[in-house]
Amino acid sequence: MQITETVKTILSHYESDTPGTKANLARILMQGRLGGTGKLVILPVDQGFEHGPARSFAPNPAGYDPHYHFQLAIDAGLSAYAAPLGMIEAGASTFAGQIPTILKVNSSNSLAVTKDQAVTGTVGDALRLGCSAIGFTIYPGSEYAFDQMEELRELSEEAKAAGLAVVTWSYPRGPELNKAAETAVDICAYAAHMAALLGAHIIKVKPPTAEIGLAAAKKSYEGIDTSTLAKRVEHVVQSCFAGKRIVVFSGGEAKGLDGLYDEVRGLYQGGANGSIIGRNTFQRPKAEALAMLDNIINIYLGKF
Repeated sequence: MQITETVKTILSHYESDTPGTKANLARILMQGRLGGTGKLVILPVDQGFEHGPARSFAPNPAGYDPHYHFQLAIDAGLSAYAAPLGMIEAGASTFAGQIPTILKVNSSNSLAVTKDQAVTGTVGDALRLGCSAIGFTIYPGSEYAFDQMEELRELSEEAKAAGLAVVTWSYPRGPELNKAAETAVDICAYAAHMAALLGAHIIKVKPPTAEIGLAAAKKSYEGIDTSTLAKRVEHVVQSCFAGKRIVVFSGGEAKGLDGLYDEVRGLYQGGANGSIIGRNTFQRPKAEALAMLDNIINIYLGKF
């Protein structure tokens, strides 16, 4: 694998990491059609846990089969595939070495009422399955946020010692945050910054809106341009150590293609490292999903 200068520069920002961890980051950054560009498109399939099987896979029943998602990510030329333990176990041997995998080691579900997640996988599982990274969700603003941060710290220490990368989903939610505040630009930037402070290599947040969610932050944002998605994304990326951490953005709920492409263009223009898109991908028929991912990749290549 010939590592590009762009990827070498990104890896140089992770000054405390071992060669093993940097090698696994490089595998993700050099994989697929965006390999070497510093941009990523990742397929996450943890929605069965989060929303239930029918809500996740009934729109495209092929998605009930874990092999479908491995093959979709490979056929589309994506950077990595992220999923909980059972999904990766179900295809680990068949697809070994074909695409970097990220083991999602904590999960919630729609039957729960608490803003928390259970630890459902281990670093040992990730190593056994040949994963390049672990993934972990925190809910800044939740009454369980500090427990989650402590869990993440312990798992991150173990993962890094074993040469794995750490991907952190940072989704603000809790009793003091209404729905609008969860994606407000200041809250989104704050959540991304927390993930960086907690030692994440790759940070996943939602695309920020122009809302200011924290009253105490309003004055600070008077001189920050948040008028467009690109400007808001630029601010979130800046909040992650002046762009020295990899920041990717979720695709969110299913939406029309024009709206999705416009959003991805805003992410690209704002300097995002990429997209991590689940339901908008696997709920479509495969041919449609591949065409959509081709266009998204071309946006990050500056061609669409």
